[in-house]
This record gives sequence, C-alpha cells and structure tokens, in this order.
Amino acid sequence: MKTLRGAGELPPREVVFLAKRGNTVEKETWIIVGLGNPGLTYAHTRHNAGFEVTDILSRRWNAPLHKRKCKGLLAETTVGDCRAVLCQPQTYMNLSGECVEELLQWYKAPLDHLLVIYDDIDLPLAKLRVRKAGSAGTHNGMRSILAHVPGQEFPRIRVGVGAKPEGWELADWVLSRYTLREEQEAMAEAFQRAADCVEDWLTHGIEDAMQRFNRK
Repeated sequence: MKTLRGAGELPPREVVFLAKRGNTVEKETWIIVGLGNPGLTYAHTRHNAGFEVTDILSRRWNAPLHKRKCKGLLAETTVGDCRAVLCQPQTYMNLSGECVEELLQWYKAPLDHLLVIYDDIDLPLAKLRVRKAGSAGTHNGMRSILAHVPGQEFPRIRVGVGAKPEGWELADWVLSRYTLREEQEAMAEAFQRAADCVEDWLTHGIEDAMQRFNRK
C-alpha cells in the first residue's frame, strides 16, 4: 500500500491511498451503511434514521442509490480523495449483517473502512453519538452486523430518536413517525449533522469526527 509522494503534508484523510491491481491503480474504498427497513410502509419512521442520512448524502454527492448489489441499494462515488460507497440494506433491519458482510467481501475493505448509521432509543431526540468501536447495545440491526463481521472495531453514528414512552411496545415506537413539528424540525437538523459527520470522517478520520460531533 502506497501514498502519493508528498502526501504527508496533507490533512489525515486527504492522503490518497493507492492499491495496485494489474496495471491499474485504485483508491481504497470507504463504506457508509445507513440502517433501516425498505418500502414505503417504513419510510420516515424512527427506525429508518440511517436511511434518512444516506438519502441526504446521496443528494449532496449527486450519487443516486439505485445499484442493486450485496443485498442492498448502493451508490458508488468519489468524495474528495476517497472512493465512497453508500448503502441501504434491503434485507430488513434484523438481517442487516448479511448485506454488510457481502459489502466488505466484495470491496475487499478492512473493517475500519466501514461506518454504520442507525437510530438509538437510548439517546435523547436528535442527539448524535459517534464511536469508533463498541457493542450492539439493544439494536437488532447492529446485533446482526456484529454476528456477520470479524469484530467490533468499526465506526458508527447513533442518532437519538427518543426513549419509548410509557405504555408503548418497543416495536410500535421505533416504527412510528415524528408527529410533532418540533420533533420533525429537530430530526431534520440531526440528519444533516450526521451527514456532515460522515463527510468529516471521510476527510479527517474518526477521532476528529468524535471531537466535533459528540459535543454538540
């Protein structure tokens, strides 16, 4: 693995990583997976926070999520000096790991080149939490991913969707939508900040993203 000559003078993630394949040279691949459930029935529910953020990135980067591969909807593009892959698994939440496992194998990407975005009922509404590794907690999508990948050492962005109100079943809560205008506005801003965080990770790395976005 080589870097361009003189690249040491650039910010951390602006270094262009190159890998030789035959007579060609390719950039390393960074994979961004947003978790959710496919279909209009689940669109804009609390459980689809990952889809919301990857939709924003798809629009920002002019990279439509229409390629079907690895049990997901994909968009492949270049962001700065990075080759980036956006993915929305189409397996439904509880089987998300099947998609992520295939992605890592297809793109031959190391685990720390994967970033997963998902909802979290244990965080206050619209709060972000960025981590470079960790367990799945109570999230079934992340449990599936950890069952299919070789470790916990990959970054993730958790988007707070608020705690389950008393009297609600958990499944009903995460599959509900934001009904109050204040909630809708707060979450719209949170999704934009999460997209900003992804771009910061691609440019400067996970430590910088954690410092910037965990304190907001």
